[in-house]
Amino acid sequence: AAYPNPFNPSTTLEIAVPEAGYVSVQVYNLMGQVVATLAEGQMAANTYQFTWNAGDMASGMYFVRVETGTNSAIQKLMLLK
Repeated sequence: AAYPNPFNPSTTLEIAVPEAGYVSVQVYNLMGQVVATLAEGQMAANTYQFTWNAGDMASGMYFVRVETGTNSAIQKLMLLK
């Protein structure tokens, strides 16, 4: 879950990794381009927080995609400046 959402200029994402393994947390724009990589690599089972500072990005909608092992989730983010 990301909070706050809508946000300006930063938001915090909290993810739970149920078992150790590869984790990827990336932010995409509406064109499907990766605009930020918040995490990528092996992580232990735990709960993690990541902050995305979008101060240099344009206002609009973004998507954050979290991949953990065989699971993946997508959440909409709204940047309002």
